[in-house]
Amino acid sequence: MPDLVVVIPSRGRPESVAALALQCQRTCTADTVLLTVVDLDDPTLPQYAAPAGTTVFFAWAPETSGHVGAINFGAARALEEFKPFAIAKLDDDHRPRTKGWDTLLLDALREMGTGIAYGNDLLQGANLPTAPVLTADIVEALGYMGPPALTHLHVDDFWRDLGREAGCLRYLPGVVVEHMHPLAGKAVVDDGYARVNAPEMYAADGAAYQAFKAEGRLAADVAKVQALRNSAGEVNCGAG
Repeated sequence: MPDLVVVIPSRGRPESVAALALQCQRTCTADTVLLTVVDLDDPTLPQYAAPAGTTVFFAWAPETSGHVGAINFGAARALEEFKPFAIAKLDDDHRPRTKGWDTLLLDALREMGTGIAYGNDLLQGANLPTAPVLTADIVEALGYMGPPALTHLHVDDFWRDLGREAGCLRYLPGVVVEHMHPLAGKAVVDDGYARVNAPEMYAADGAAYQAFKAEGRLAADVAKVQALRNSAGEVNCGAG
């Protein structure tokens, strides 16, 4: 039973996953497992492999599952097969820079008991948890890591809002998990970036998240997380 399973949704970027795996090997100090989720119809699927000296587990998601679908697929596999204390999501363009980043975030979660912790991605900073770590009891209680109504965008808004409204969101500014994103000038815009950042995607996922909140589903999820905290008697939640 690892402390942490890192779910890495990826499509068309086997080389990015290899680079992330090597960086995690250099920086992880906890019992951390990497679980990469790749769509079965990804034309680059045969190229995905763990680089020498690393261990990466792979899960093959339904065809064109979408970003959030792949995250949820991986989170479900993590719960079933690994039973970790916590589940993280890193995109294939995240690069942990702080030695022991996983241990530091896990320590924050253990202090809270139930909650969401995240570090500084050098792009959104405290504003959005683009690389969150959730205690596994949250994922199990909700039945998903991100709302299935979303395809790609606004899932980090969900993690922020869920943790903030449930009173158990912790930001560690000294823990750097750099997001090598085109918006930061750290990557070129490939087909994947162009597809998921298209105006149509922003409009569809924006409307879906607004409906999720308006229909009371965010409030229901917040209540479930608060119930977890209350049942365990947690008192140390809150933004750090």
